[in-house]
This record gives sequence, C-alpha cells and structure tokens, in this order.
Amino acid sequence: MKCLCTEEKLTKIDNMISSSESLAAKDNSLSGYSYKVSDGDKRPDTGNIEEAELSLRESSSLNYEEARALLGRIEYQKGNIEAAVHVFEGIDITAITPKMKLTLGRRVERYKRRSHDYAPPPMSIHAVSLLLEAIFLKAKSLQHLQRFKEAALTCKVILDVVESSLPEGLPENFGADSKLQETLNKAVELLPELWKFSESPSEAILSYRRALLHHWNLDAETTARIQKQFAIFLLYCGGEANPPNLRSQMDSSFVPRNNIEEAILLLMILLRKVYLKIIEWDPSILDHLSFALSMSGDLRALANQIEELLPGVITRKERYHILALCYYGAGEDLVALNLLQKLLSSCGDPHFVPALLMASRICGEKPNLAEEGINFARRALEDLEDECSELEGTGKLLLGVARSTHSKSALSYSERDSRQSEALQTLESAWKITSVKDPNILYYISLENAEQRKLEAALYYAKSLLKLEGGSNIKGWLLLARILSAQKRFVDGEIAVNAALDQTGKWDQGELLRTKAKLQIAQGLLKSAVETYTQLLAVLQVQSKSFGSHQKLHKDQGYSSRSFEQDIWHDLAYLYISLSQWRDAEICLSKSKAISSYSAVRSHATGILYERKGQLIEALKAFRSALDIDPDHVPSLISAAGVLRQLGTQSNAVIRSLLMNALRIDRMNPSAWYNLGLLYKEEDTASAPEEAAECFEAAAILEDSAPVEPFR
Repeated sequence: MKCLCTEEKLTKIDNMISSSESLAAKDNSLSGYSYKVSDGDKRPDTGNIEEAELSLRESSSLNYEEARALLGRIEYQKGNIEAAVHVFEGIDITAITPKMKLTLGRRVERYKRRSHDYAPPPMSIHAVSLLLEAIFLKAKSLQHLQRFKEAALTCKVILDVVESSLPEGLPENFGADSKLQETLNKAVELLPELWKFSESPSEAILSYRRALLHHWNLDAETTARIQKQFAIFLLYCGGEANPPNLRSQMDSSFVPRNNIEEAILLLMILLRKVYLKIIEWDPSILDHLSFALSMSGDLRALANQIEELLPGVITRKERYHILALCYYGAGEDLVALNLLQKLLSSCGDPHFVPALLMASRICGEKPNLAEEGINFARRALEDLEDECSELEGTGKLLLGVARSTHSKSALSYSERDSRQSEALQTLESAWKITSVKDPNILYYISLENAEQRKLEAALYYAKSLLKLEGGSNIKGWLLLARILSAQKRFVDGEIAVNAALDQTGKWDQGELLRTKAKLQIAQGLLKSAVETYTQLLAVLQVQSKSFGSHQKLHKDQGYSSRSFEQDIWHDLAYLYISLSQWRDAEICLSKSKAISSYSAVRSHATGILYERKGQLIEALKAFRSALDIDPDHVPSLISAAGVLRQLGTQSNAVIRSLLMNALRIDRMNPSAWYNLGLLYKEEDTASAPEEAAECFEAAAILEDSAPVEPFR
C-alpha cells in the first residue's frame, strides 16, 4: 500500500506548522473530514508510516501521540481503514488519559473563575480534541472492520474521560474553539450502536441511558435521535431491561417499570418536542408510539396524543381513522363509530374502504346495529371492485358476521333460519376467496356452525384453524374445547385445554383455566375444579400486582383482569351452591361485591342461593334485582319464571312472557325450553300436553349438544 505520508505530503504538513507550538494547537484546517470509506482493501506500508512519524517527531512540532492522531486521521479520510487502525494502535491511550482528564478539569475551573491565575494544564485543549478525535476514528475504523466489541470499548474511553473530568457536564459553549464538542456528540451517539452490533443489549441500554441522563451539552437533534433509537431498541430488542435507577428523580416522578413504559416515555417526550417546535415532525414517532401503547393496552392514551397533534401534522382523514381505531381498541365502540360516520360522510371520504370495513365490524357485533353493519360491508365490497382478494375476503367475513348477528333479532324461527343460512354461505364464500389462508374466517365459520349445532362441521373447521395457526391462538383452543364439550367429549376437551396451557404464557391462561374448571365440573370432578379455580385466582392476583388491575387479559377481550376475577368468584359461588356449601358461596359473593356491586350475575347467583335454601321470596327479589341491572339477562329471566311458577302468585301469561323473552334472546337455551314445557304441562288445555312434549323434546336435544360455556 502506498502511504499517504510521502515526502511531498510531509513537507505540506511541515509548512502548516511554522512555529514551535504543538500541531494540535494550529489544527483547524482539517476539521471537515469525511467518514466515507472507500472500497479499496489495502495493506498498510509500515515502513513509510514509520518514516513519516520519525520525520514529524524530529521536527519538534508534534509529540508522538499527536503525530499518530493526525496521520491516522489522514489514513481514515483516504479510506485506508487497516492502515488507520495500525496508526491509532500506536497511541498509548492509558498513558494520555490522565493528562486529558487533568487538562479538561483545569480548563473548566478556569472557565468558571474567569481568571488567568491558574496552573497550566499538561496539554492544550486542541491537543485533547485531536486525541479524542483519534480515539473516535479508531472506534469507527474498528466498526468498519466489524470488530464491534473493541470499537465499543474504544469509544467508551471518550465518554469516560469527559464524564470523570466534568461530572457536572460540559458548560455551555465549552470548547467552541475546538472539535471537542463535535467529537463528543458523535461518540455519545455511536456507543450504543456499537454495543448493539456486538450483541450486548444490556450494555447498549446502559449506554443509551448514560447518553440521555448525563449533561453532554448535546444539540436538540442529536438528543432526539438518541431518544428515538433507544425507544425503538426497547420495543423490538426481544429482551427485558432492568428498570432505570433514577435516584435523582423526585418521589412524585414517574419511573418506568419495563421496556414498553420506558419506550412510551421517550416517544411522548419526542412528541412534546414536536409540539414545542424544538424538533421537526417525524411520522415514525407516532408509528412506534402507536405500537407501544397498543401493546400496553392503553389506547385511550394514544387517542389523547393524536388529539393533541397540531393541525396539519396529519390529515383530517388520517386523524379520524386513527382515533376511531384507538377508541375501538379502548372499548368505546360508539365513539369510534361516530368518528367513522363523520369520516364516511359526504364532507369526508364515503368510499374509504378501511373505514367502511371497520364500521361494519363495530356494527356487526351489535344486534341493534347489525343491519347497518351489513350495509357498510356491502359498500366496502362495491368500492373494492376486485382490487384485492384479501380485502374482499375481509369484507365477506364482516358481512357474514353482521348477518349472523342480525339473525338473532329475527321475529320468527323461519326468518332466523334463513338469515343464519345466508351468514354461513357468506362466510364460506370468504373462505374460498382467501384460499383458506385467513384464520379469522375459519374461526367464524367454525363458530357459526357450532351455534347452529352443526358440530361435526364446526369441529372440522376448528381443527383446520389450529393447524393453520400452529396452535398459537387461544381463541382457537377455546372454541375446540367448547365444541368437544358440546359433543359430550369432556375428557378430550380437557386434553385440548391442557395442550393449549403448555403452549401459553402464564398471563394468558385465564380463559383456558376457566374452561378447564367447567369441563371438570361436567365430569363431576368438583374438587379438581375448585383447585383449578384457586390456581386461576392466584395467577390473577400476581398479575394484578405486576401490571395493575385494569390491564386487559389479551387484546381480543374487552374486559379487565378485575372484571374477569369477579366472573371467577361467580363460578365458584355456583359451584359451592351445587355442593350446598352455603357459607363458602356467601364468601365468594362477598368477594364479587367488593369488586363491583353492580352485577346481574352476582344478583342471580344470590337468588339461586336463596332458592336452594327454600327462601323463594328472597330469591325472587334477587332475580328482579338482576333484571333491573340487565333486562336481557337470560338466566335471571328463566329463574324468575321458575320461582313464580313455584309460588303460584302470578298468572301463567306472566311466566310465559318471561320464558319467551329468554328464548327470543337465546333460543338455544335448554333450560328455557324445559321450564316452558313445565308451564305447558300444568295448563289444562287440549293442546297443552303436545306443546309440553315439544318443549321437552327441544330441551333434550339442545341439552345433548350444549357446551359447558357459550361458544361465542
């Protein structure tokens, strides 16, 4: 390799230094170096380097380290990376570090006192700047050679020198006459990246925190870049960092407890800087914050951030769409729907397919809005015009779901059967369009078949779903277990649940454990069921302490762990009532009341407890209390009818009205049919025996195919 330090170039350097001062004291002419590295793979000519070094040292213009620093920089600029490393390795960093620290310390002391009465430092500030720059360029050279750990350790020296010399941080405008601040900025930003490349995530996180917590006098853009890269690393590194030890913070300050919280804090700080016009708008900040808050389940906070964005940062259409997604994810469906309706109005974009599909999904889940959901889905399919088979499949899926929901509001059985048939056909059409690649479609086809008691078809699609997803989705396992329970294959159902538990993290096992307990109850294994419920409550208690009581169990569920805990206490109360353990049942109900006193299920369970004790009047009061809370609570409608029939204080018309109302809401309920049969049996009419027989037959058929818990 031809060395840069030929005789001609050495003469040029000597001409730059006309006095006997150090080269570093006059070194301003080469400050605009480039980091661009050529592709040439050259080997260093050590003979020429040593000759140049000897010549410069003999000129008394440079000391040994400064000569190597300058020559190494020139090699680096030329792209001779290996030669640059060879030159830089000749600098004794250990020997010059104390001198650099002492120089910086005295410089700051002089800067603060504004006095000329001070001991001269062992080096000039320009010499320190040149040597720190050389250390930085050595780190960059090692990075280019993929020696990342060596590069990180080398780069760390710069931060150690500055931090130990200036524990309170760099004074403002300190070193303005040198390249010190520029080198420091780049070193602070580079160090975490080097640790990441060296596969040392914990060191990278410590370096990021060090960069942000120490006073390096960084400019706003550099600080923002570091904050953003740190947030990205926390979100996607795949590991969990130890929480930061912010002892300097006040007691009332927020200290993040995990990666996601720390990333959210950083991203919100960046958004605040955008609002204050400290930095330019960066759309990726909002993208990463959306992901982080979605993962944490706090979509309402994300909505607040979107609402605070200044006009013009994002378009009105994008703002409404993102807000609708946030409110829907936060469980505020009607707010989301209202935003979508504004977006899809004539003043907005009536043909915006994502908004049409989302509006269909929201409406399709609600019986009173299902018809609107059908219309939204049809509009989306019309606007697609065969542009995308995946979106067409999604549109058909949502249309099928809306039709299924709409069927439940049919006034006659024939109309309901017709709507259910249309729903199933639409879902199967979606399945064919997507070439059996969409697990959501398989799930809803299986669910619709199960609800129509086509259990063999439902089982086939549920197994296909698990195969397609590799058993990674809890919903698929739950549906399979419920279908097996409807076929009275309780042992197989429990085996499926156990298989799911083996593949599921502790925090996501709630629904699975609950289903397992109900399968055990169906098998008569009541003691095992109590143990399973106890295990589930223990998991919920630990989860509540770790993450808070309002965290959603997983994204597809719209209730918190606290609400789920209340459901478990209700299940246990029913179990203890069946065992005539009144005291235990009362304890469970008191636990439920401590969570929320406004619960139709708790009032119903209380009524069942009174009924089993023979206190029918008190039981009826409890059932009526449940219906006051939820007029469509089917178990309370049926139980109230049963108690009224036993008391004989009301006409059969009132009792029949309660039961028919229950069947209107859930016509597949065997208990409602059975109680209606008992009512007809007691009537003294010619058709009563036949009607009673039909009701008993329907109850028997439905009981024979009833799951341990609802399919949906």
